[in-house]
Formats: sequence, structure tokens, C-alpha cells
Amino acid sequence: MTKLFILDVPDFRPIIEVAAGLPSVTCRAVGDYVEVASDDVIMIDRRATGVNHATWYSAVAAVADGRVVQQDRDALRVVPGLGRAR
Repeated sequence: MTKLFILDVPDFRPIIEVAAGLPSVTCRAVGDYVEVASDDVIMIDRRATGVNHATWYSAVAAVADGRVVQQDRDALRVVPGLGRAR
């Protein structure tokens, strides 16, 4: 399962709310962060969040079992990871 972690502060709340509305995505509080998890690609449209560019580019705190393949002015896209390195 791919997991994206976003600090749970008011500035990032619009991003978390858009992520929570995506199909096949679950969100839960983990300490001071919100874990956005999915077995599929996580794709968040920046315009849907309404946040400015500075907030957008600073939202990702960590990714587990996945990798960011897009984070630009249009979208954030995290794909499932390739597994453990051998």
C-alpha cells in the first residue's frame, strides 16, 4: 500500500480534504500527520485544493512504499513503489 504523509496543519488541510475525497484513498491521523493511503496511484489536482504554489510544493512530508512521479503546478502523483531493493 502506498502512503503519503502530510503535516496536519491548517495550511495543508485543503490538500488533505481533496485527497480524502478520492476513490480508493483512505486518510487517517498518525501523530501530527495525516496518512493518505491507497493500493493504487494517488493523484491530487492542485487547482481543486485552492492552495498557492508555495504551500503545494511543501506539502509532502514523506512517502512510504511509493514514489512521487509528478509534483508540478497541475498535480501531485504518487505511484506504488517497486518493492524493496535487493
